[in-house]
Amino acid sequence: MAVDNPVPPFYLDITAEEREKIHEAVESVLTSGRLILGPQTDAFESAFAEYVGTTHAVSVNSGTSALEIILRAKGVEGRRVAVPTNTNFATVAAILHAGGQPVFVDMTEATFMPTVAMLAQAHEREPLAGAVWVHIGGLVAPDFAEAVAYCREQGLFMIEDAAHAHGSATSHGKAGALADAGAFSFFPTKVMTTLEGGMITTDDAAIADKARSLRNQGKGSATFGNRHVDLGNSWRLNEISAAIGVIQLRKLDAMVARRTRVASIVCERLERLGLGWCRFDHMTAFSGYKVIVRIPESDARTADDLKAACREAGAIIGGGVYDAPCHLQPVFEHVPHPPGGLPVAERWCPRHLCPPITSGMTEADAERVADAFEAVFGAVGAGS
Repeated sequence: MAVDNPVPPFYLDITAEEREKIHEAVESVLTSGRLILGPQTDAFESAFAEYVGTTHAVSVNSGTSALEIILRAKGVEGRRVAVPTNTNFATVAAILHAGGQPVFVDMTEATFMPTVAMLAQAHEREPLAGAVWVHIGGLVAPDFAEAVAYCREQGLFMIEDAAHAHGSATSHGKAGALADAGAFSFFPTKVMTTLEGGMITTDDAAIADKARSLRNQGKGSATFGNRHVDLGNSWRLNEISAAIGVIQLRKLDAMVARRTRVASIVCERLERLGLGWCRFDHMTAFSGYKVIVRIPESDARTADDLKAACREAGAIIGGGVYDAPCHLQPVFEHVPHPPGGLPVAERWCPRHLCPPITSGMTEADAERVADAFEAVFGAVGAGS
């Protein structure tokens, strides 16, 4: 018998009091008549830069735009850019839209991310311009600082795809401040949201200046007018979304703390079951966007079978990270694949689950999720 009211994978964390503040901000924006690039945008960018720990933050209309703009600022046209095959379509698409050549890199079973050695091998096969590193599920790879150091030694750029990593941090600093530039997404399902939107973070004034121009139809330092110096686009964040971003950012640490707490409860129970997951105990803060649980090889059921069983047992399993690696996506058939394929991603991308983890969950909800996994897996994971 199915459990009533299973724990959902998504929760919009905006309280009644915050809705009132949003209504006030909307009224202020509409009264002012300044709907783009106004004081709400300035306030959001300033607060986000301070939070992440970078000199600059430039808001845009999506995380995808944030990536493309950074890549354009780094001049990737006609150049090779390493990218994990285990990522969202948007990461690879941004490289292509910026004129670059994606170079797919495999991942490890333990982290679902590449290693420094994999990056070095890609560079040795044919020189790279740089890399986009994805903080998958909000995890920062244990060797990410080494990857950044390698890029700097080799004269390569390193861009953080931090779409999942709001508030994530290591001893080296917060996600978005660990390399040349970071790209965040504020899509509705993310740790914090502006409904739609994105942010570029960087200490590099040249990247920030180019980003401000490209997001605003290439107008250089001008906000308005009809003089265009770059081939930009309409990639601006509107003032109402920026106002929501300010409100969400004030509680980001609290949301991250709740997500980390429920993730820890779930993972403690997963360990008792013998299930393996991508660990986050090397980090000083974990966004909790996704906990990546590997399906034991001894379990013949598919991910879809297990999702259906978990729902019946009381937990709705949302999207994974990701069920099909990008090098196998039809739209990227023309992108060259590395010799020998990418076997780890091909093996594990279809063989993982991400239990619901949200800032709206209570500790009791976390136990319900763990109960569902226990009901579905039992002792199947033991020894895996």
